[in-house]
Amino acid sequence: MSERFVTRGFVGRRDEGGGGLSGDERRRRTPPGQYLTNDFPVLSAGPTPRTPLESWSLRIEGLVREPVQWSWDELLALPSREYVVDISCVTKWTHLDMRWKGVSVDTLLEGVELDARAAFVIAWCDGGYTTNLPLGDVLNNQAFVAYEYDGRPLAPEHGGPARLVVPARYFWKSAKWIRGLRVQDRDEPGFWESLGYHNRGDQFLEERYSGD
Repeated sequence: MSERFVTRGFVGRRDEGGGGLSGDERRRRTPPGQYLTNDFPVLSAGPTPRTPLESWSLRIEGLVREPVQWSWDELLALPSREYVVDISCVTKWTHLDMRWKGVSVDTLLEGVELDARAAFVIAWCDGGYTTNLPLGDVLNNQAFVAYEYDGRPLAPEHGGPARLVVPARYFWKSAKWIRGLRVQDRDEPGFWESLGYHNRGDQFLEERYSGD
């Protein structure tokens, strides 16, 4: 994927209301350098893929004893839960209490036997997008594959039919249109990381760009 595919979306409308939260609570939950919005802005790297559900699948591969793959119906049959989490984008908007439904990455990993060398996961997606994460950043219910947002099927422009969600990192780590996780023993910068974004992306440390 090259830079010519990067398209800028709506960056959000500032909203100081905070959904009824106290000022102290809003400040505590808003990372430095961010502003609050009630919108769900769109920022995509490339055209919006629209994969038919009958041909969609999710795969875990790499440093596992045997790869495992789920069809759409099989994904929906896995144990799921509702999540209410705060999301922060590197473009400086934060949306508190976003409501999702999906499957924990822990649940997905129960279906594989990890190699002892496993240390990183590379999320790969329709459209060629990738992003990298330490394995420890997606375990213990820190990440999930979402297929509903705010009580409705996840719209394609927001990464539907399914996207990775990693609330503790800037939103580019929450890969849209996810199709798989590749488990590796070494790190491998993804799309935005290769273009100068920070490798880790911790929003409370303002890890926006390489060198931050």
